Amino acid sequence: MKKNGGLRVKAVLFDLDGTLLDRDTSVRAFIDHQYDRFWNGAGVKTAYIRRFLELDAGGYVWKDRVYQQLAVEFPQLKLSWKVLLDDYVDRFQEEAQGFSGLHAMLRSLRESGLLLGIITNGRGHFQQRNIDALDIGAYMDIVLISEWEKVKKPDPAIFMQALKRLNVAPAASVFIGDHPINDIEAAKGVGMRTIWKRGPGVEPAAADAVVDRLLDVPEVMERWNQ
Repeated sequence: MKKNGGLRVKAVLFDLDGTLLDRDTSVRAFIDHQYDRFWNGAGVKTAYIRRFLELDAGGYVWKDRVYQQLAVEFPQLKLSWKVLLDDYVDRFQEEAQGFSGLHAMLRSLRESGLLLGIITNGRGHFQQRNIDALDIGAYMDIVLISEWEKVKKPDPAIFMQALKRLNVAPAASVFIGDHPINDIEAAKGVGMRTIWKRGPGVEPAAADAVVDRLLDVPEVMERWNQ
């Protein structure tokens, strides 16, 4: 128990894309390099990258649909959408970049005795390769990826599965994410405390704290566990 009588935080769970993984920077780097590998000098690079990002919708549209639509809109590139999709799946992790302070933040939380984990939507092997590329797997006690769990955020079941595996009560856990609904409202709905890593959109009312940098997270944990 804390001094104020509440439960101490025992576990911190994270979203991946937009929270630990700087997805916007990573995607831009990947599609820039993919274009150069396949069509260097074709003359529509800026328009192609802009349209990819529009169709991608922040990662909420899977890339088979993105590449199929690009093949229609850029016929001069003679796209094979299946080849490009395979290239994306196989090589995206080469461009995976974490947010500043990622390892220092995770190391600090581990040293303070907290359990750590990831709950992320997405394809299993694809997301696991991104976690491996960021070299953060060793910090994590659990990793739940929606494809493998057969349930995805914001379904409360995926949060409860994680807490059950950690043997931690919702009130003694924190979820950190950038999506107001899938991360913050969903985690709050199962009784977890929440930290919104500031991203696009309006600050969610359900957030118990807001951070702009990952390195701000240990300070919040220290304050809550006093």
